[in-house]
Amino acid sequence: METARQTAWLSDYDLHLFAEGTHRRVYDKLGAHCGQSEGSRGVYFALWAPGAAQVSVIGDFNSWRPGAHPLMPHPHAGVWEGFVPEAWQGTLYKYAITSRTGERLPDKADPYGFSAEAPPHTASRVWDLNRYQWNDGLWMARQATHNGLDQPISIYQVHLASWRRMVEQRNRPLTYRELAEPLADYVHDAGYTHVEFLPLTDLGFYAPSSRFGPPEDLMYLVDHLHQREIGVVLDWTPANFPLDEAGLALFDGTPLYEDGRSSEPPAFHYGRPEVRQFLTGNALFWLDRYHVDGLHVDGLARMLYLDYGRADGQWLRNPHGGNENLDALQFVRQFNEQVYGVFPDCFTIAGEPENWPLVSRPVYAGGLGFGLKWNKGWRRGILSYLAKDPMFRRYNHTELTGSAMYGFAENFVLPLSREDVTGGKGSLLSRMPGDEWREFANLRLLLAYQFGCPGKKLMFMGGEFGQWSEWREETSLDWHLLGHPLHAGVARWARDLNTFYRGEPSLEVDHDAAGFELVDAKDFERSVIAFLRRGTNPEEVMLVVFNFTPVPRANYRVGVPRGGFWSECLNSDALLYGGSGQGNLGGAEAAPLSLHGQPFSLSLTLPPLGALFLRGARGDSRDTES
Repeated sequence: METARQTAWLSDYDLHLFAEGTHRRVYDKLGAHCGQSEGSRGVYFALWAPGAAQVSVIGDFNSWRPGAHPLMPHPHAGVWEGFVPEAWQGTLYKYAITSRTGERLPDKADPYGFSAEAPPHTASRVWDLNRYQWNDGLWMARQATHNGLDQPISIYQVHLASWRRMVEQRNRPLTYRELAEPLADYVHDAGYTHVEFLPLTDLGFYAPSSRFGPPEDLMYLVDHLHQREIGVVLDWTPANFPLDEAGLALFDGTPLYEDGRSSEPPAFHYGRPEVRQFLTGNALFWLDRYHVDGLHVDGLARMLYLDYGRADGQWLRNPHGGNENLDALQFVRQFNEQVYGVFPDCFTIAGEPENWPLVSRPVYAGGLGFGLKWNKGWRRGILSYLAKDPMFRRYNHTELTGSAMYGFAENFVLPLSREDVTGGKGSLLSRMPGDEWREFANLRLLLAYQFGCPGKKLMFMGGEFGQWSEWREETSLDWHLLGHPLHAGVARWARDLNTFYRGEPSLEVDHDAAGFELVDAKDFERSVIAFLRRGTNPEEVMLVVFNFTPVPRANYRVGVPRGGFWSECLNSDALLYGGSGQGNLGGAEAAPLSLHGQPFSLSLTLPPLGALFLRGARGDSRDTES
């Protein structure tokens, strides 16, 4: 009978760090790793299963026979390990576990496995991640200049399986390698700075989905995007506990990874050092091995609130009598401290919760430590406002202005995400009121409002060209729509906004109140709002004006801080975007007529359902702010 050799793969120091939950490269030790022992090549296996009485590796190398390759325990750490000469790159395997009660458990996939079978199969696959040769050295050396809080960040959110599909080949999705060039070309031309991939794992946290290719093909995709000057963000879901039989549930016959104190749905045991280490190690793994630039943590409210999604009787209050999950709170802070401690040029994004304070503030200042946070209040307000007939928008003006009251409480991302085009909500375009022309004008207005307001930007795929239908996972985006002038106009508008945002100094301060000033937020009768954006150089100032009705406004006066000529840089009603072509013939001269608390004012033509971006004149000492 074959046996797994007892080895010294895990040192006493490794085991010590693992037991206290501080091993920052735990993924280099646990799981399956190709190597050599006593002159033979094979695979080192290491597994945490403290509640197990017996553990063996089963796979296609031993005809899946339990007990053929038993692993040896380190009882004080709860870790089992061994070396299997018969296994190598590509080997399929699972763990056969017998609990201390004598129960033979369902065969388990490797929690730290780097590759796995495609669903519905659940075996892990031995994979050497060191085989890929990266070519993104220039990007990695300059990560800080791409990912910093002071940099323009505009994220294109992608569901890999439905961005583009091979209709002629049974409607199959593109593989990682097939996606690399067309996605990079498209995102580069559209002006986005980053791509965010919705979750790319199936069963295991460390194994990217093999439905789209092996791990090195995902590396190739990231590498190619980096070479095109495009960052990569991953959706990361530590709030979702996997319930698959071959997964983490009752892994060694005990609630090892899950919190046994809660009922349905189960949650990770964030208070257990080894579990926190499993999750924080996973975050570091994607930043390290896959060169990812950022992690978007969704479902944070499910983690931080014990009663989230649970009925009475399905949860217990914390020791202070509250509903906050103190263990999860500790984990989140530890996660952010480790990410920014090890990879200071990367960033983390919190999707929620809305009412938790200081989400994007440092841990040492009492915050959760995220770099950025989605501004769901901004999104809810503008989408609700634009869905209304313009006749009734004047009664809902605060939906526009409300977010300005707390717009700098966090480092915000302004998201138009997948959440907005699922669950019967329709697409962004389809929820706009009016005839076809007004629908498209409203969509251009929405994009202008997103780019005009301070904050990083995020757009779910399809919104940038006016996808008509609600998102469906099984079908491709409707790329043929780009042949229609109005859809092409929206796409060009989105591209020009991205390009303008990335190169305009007056828009660079998007996380500090110094970069924003409301000029007129009180004209609810005409549904007009105007504000100023300022750069780090006080000479850089931009006036942004929105007319949320289909009525053009001639001779509309807006206060500005300086005289001189204000250049019209962008106009959402321009003919090339599908608009009616109304505007200000390149700009307007400021007159010394004070208005809205400003020493000068402009007389403008506000186009119907239109947005204007006007850059202030520079360098005239007579016309600077008082």
